[in-house]
Amino acid sequence: MGRSSHAMVYVKKSRQRTRMKRKCRTWQCRDKSVSLGEKTLVMGILNTTPDSFSDGGKYDDLQLAYLRATLMIEQGADIIDVGGESTRPGAESVSEAEEIRRTKDVIAKIKNNFPDQLISIDTTKSMVAKEAIDAGANIINDVSALQNDPDMGKVAAQFETGVVLMHKQGSPKNMQINPNYKNVTQDVHDYLNQRLAAATNFGIKKNACVIDPGIGFGKTLSHNLQLLKHLSIFGDTAPILIGVSRKKFIGEIYDKPRPADRLQGSLAAAAYALSQGANILRVHDVLETCELTRMFDTINGSYDTFNGTI
Repeated sequence: MGRSSHAMVYVKKSRQRTRMKRKCRTWQCRDKSVSLGEKTLVMGILNTTPDSFSDGGKYDDLQLAYLRATLMIEQGADIIDVGGESTRPGAESVSEAEEIRRTKDVIAKIKNNFPDQLISIDTTKSMVAKEAIDAGANIINDVSALQNDPDMGKVAAQFETGVVLMHKQGSPKNMQINPNYKNVTQDVHDYLNQRLAAATNFGIKKNACVIDPGIGFGKTLSHNLQLLKHLSIFGDTAPILIGVSRKKFIGEIYDKPRPADRLQGSLAAAAYALSQGANILRVHDVLETCELTRMFDTINGSYDTFNGTI
């Protein structure tokens, strides 16, 4: 066998060893079947709140929120995640009526102008979710994994929405007060399996569900790093959404107290999460993340894209 032939055999074996293979799945979100696996999806964060940890008060006006959504869509966001109640550490709850006021009209305006855009509602309240669905939302992103409101699972099943089930320990008000686990990866893995079972008991189809290990939600720096390091074990359970954007643990590593200064760390953590099988990234910085995911997806999946030279 010639030298070039040996080189080709090595390259083929190397690809088999190193290529991260995400399962190709279909995420059912009302009338939309969303492909997961080959392409990373980017979920752009739209907080219509006065008190979110990174951008509170910037988009709590209908027109400002709509302009922000438009920019993120132009930058490549696959999903716009609209939230009307902050879940930052220490946050207080807001009323159902206030949360609806902050979110419903924004969702309706986005949907009217971008009818094919995927929109998620970030809420733990079933009535807020129902009003958002009426306005055009396709997905319920529930940080309580359907536990805060006993009717949330029924709403998701009735309208056949996509569902994001997230792990958190405690409530936003107290979750960062001495979080504790026997084994954080195993504990979170077991919890998310239990919540998937609960979702199907409500009548939600498994292919409607995505899981989120809840980075920063009742976790120390060490807990967050362990979850990211072992993220691949969650991939057999369901597609994975990961939210690391601008979070406190990044600031702790880089000594950057201002969330807006954490872009580089956010991208690094996101890239590592992709290498461990994450399907969806929930982010503030859509343009930069889309550039990251395009490169990752090209290297990871498109070996023959450039005339077979890769």
